[in-house]
Amino acid sequence: MRWILPHPILSTGLLLMWLLLEQTLRPGPLLVGLVVAFFGGHALGLLQPERMRIRRPGLILRLAGRVLVDVARSNLAVALVVLKPRPERHAGFIRVPLALRDPNALAALACIMTATPGTAWVEFDLEDGELLLHVLDLVDEGEWLRIVKERYEQPLLEIFQ
Repeated sequence: MRWILPHPILSTGLLLMWLLLEQTLRPGPLLVGLVVAFFGGHALGLLQPERMRIRRPGLILRLAGRVLVDVARSNLAVALVVLKPRPERHAGFIRVPLALRDPNALAALACIMTATPGTAWVEFDLEDGELLLHVLDLVDEGEWLRIVKERYEQPLLEIFQ
């Protein structure tokens, strides 16, 4: 059965998303959705992703809650930056040394940082373990280092490594 659907959860998710976007269960869109789901699962199989080893699954919910709160706060902060510009506010780049090396944990951190308004993951130097992060309102570089290291990297280390 694995050779037919190498990633059944992904294929099911793709089919459901396709049907939600199409907003119909007519045979034509359903058939196209099945084809997309089938080939999407096989495409992921060709990428041969590493198996994830999650050490502390309960921590995932706590981290997700923290990220949701931070995204809401960041939305408000970005709105203030846009609506009330001040000369002391400026955008900038910071380098964050990371202990993370697991590709899945790095991908999760990249998603978190990019989903948080006002920040963008620019690059990661695998040799040095440094993340280059763009921050829209860079007032205190030390505070951003603390946020990334303590709020996001530490839980991801506990979850994945």
